[in-house]
Amino acid sequence: MSNFEKKFGKYAIKNLTLVLIICYIIGYIFRFAPIGTGILNMLTLNPHLILRGQIWRIVTWILIPPTESNLFFVLIMLYFYYSIGTTMERVWGEYKYNLYIFTGLLLMIIAAFLSYAFVLFELKMGMNTPYMTGDVGFEMQLAAYSFSTYYINMSILLAFAATFPDNVVLFMFIIPLKMKWLGIVYGGWLAFEAISAFVNGNIYLFFAIMASLLTFAIFWFSGGRLMHLRPKEVKRRNDFKRSVKITPPGITKHKCAVCGKTESDDPTMEFRFCSKCNGNYEYCQEHLFTHTHVK
Repeated sequence: MSNFEKKFGKYAIKNLTLVLIICYIIGYIFRFAPIGTGILNMLTLNPHLILRGQIWRIVTWILIPPTESNLFFVLIMLYFYYSIGTTMERVWGEYKYNLYIFTGLLLMIIAAFLSYAFVLFELKMGMNTPYMTGDVGFEMQLAAYSFSTYYINMSILLAFAATFPDNVVLFMFIIPLKMKWLGIVYGGWLAFEAISAFVNGNIYLFFAIMASLLTFAIFWFSGGRLMHLRPKEVKRRNDFKRSVKITPPGITKHKCAVCGKTESDDPTMEFRFCSKCNGNYEYCQEHLFTHTHVK
C-alpha cells in the first residue's frame, strides 16, 4: 500500500465526496425533469448495451441517484453522506479514500457483468424466475437501476461505523445512537436484502449488494484487523493491559504520540496502537491513519 501510494497518490481526486454529491445532484435534476427519465435510461450500467458499443455507460452510471421522490429526504441523505464521506477522507487520507471508493465502483461494474452472464445462462438453460422476462435487452434495462452508487454509499457508512464505533449520531434527529449499532443494523439489513433477493430470483440486486459488502470486507481484512491475531500483537495487548492495571490514580492511561491528547482531554476519544510502528505507539482516532510510521 505504501509503495503504491508513493507512486500514485498524487493522482488521487481531492474532495471525492463532493464530486459524488455533485453527480447525485445532476442525477436528481434529470430524475425530476419532464424528460429526465429518458436521459437516465441512456446512462445506466447496462452490460447488454455496453457490449453493443455504448461504452459511455461504464462511467455515466455514477450519475444514477438512489430512488427517492421526497426532496426533503434527498437533501438529508446528501448531507449525511457528505458528512461521513469527508470525515473518512480526512482520516484515511485522499489516496486510501479514493482507493476504497474506486474499488467499490469497480466491483459494482463486475457485479453488473456477472448478473448479465447469469441471465444469459438462465435463458440458455430454459430456467425461469419471477424476475425473468425472456428478453435479454429488456431484462437488463429493468435491472440496470439496481447498479447505482447507493450501495457504494452503504459501504462508506459501514466503514465509518467500523472506524468510529463509539461516535454518536441522532437517528431520525431524535434518538442518540452509536455508529457501531447503526452499522450493525445496516449491515444486517443488507445481508437480509441479499438473501431475500437471491431466494426470490432477483439476481441483479443480489450481485449489487454483494459488491457493496465485498468492498467493506476488503477494507476490514486489509485494514489491520487480522493483525490482532498475531502472537506479537496479542503479547503487546496483554502487556498494555497489565500496565493499565497498575497505573497510579490521576495518571492517564492513553496518550496520542502525535498530538499528545489523552482521555482526560476528551472522554469519548478512541485510542489505538498502530501495528506497523516499531514499538508501543498509541494514536488518537484523528491520527491513527494519518501518522508517519515509526521504523
